[in-house]
Amino acid sequence: QVQLVESGGGLVQAGGSLRLSCTVSGLTISRNIMGWFRQVPGKDREFVARISLFGATTDYADSVKGRFTISRDNAKNTVYLQMNSLKSEDTGVYYCAGGSFRYNSRDVDFWGQGTQVTVSS
Repeated sequence: QVQLVESGGGLVQAGGSLRLSCTVSGLTISRNIMGWFRQVPGKDREFVARISLFGATTDYADSVKGRFTISRDNAKNTVYLQMNSLKSEDTGVYYCAGGSFRYNSRDVDFWGQGTQVTVSS
């Protein structure tokens, strides 16, 4: 019923930029917390960014603060993650998240299927 579909991932050189999009159906993003998590093999899914209902409050993991920006377009029911100054450590599968949560992946109500981001050196 609820679908979150990510796009925009790919292979990028270190120092480059990518913009991830999460298009949502069956869920009104303006009535939900939205965010992004990422995961690499052998590690837990980790928090990356979160945005409040009206975009007044954003939260970022320390590792991406100052480089990544989360935003939403309620009219398009779409969430974005602008990633600048990418590092090899940013490599992973990025998941769009929605519902009511703070920083724990276990509290996320809705997940996208994930999109691969690979940063080469």
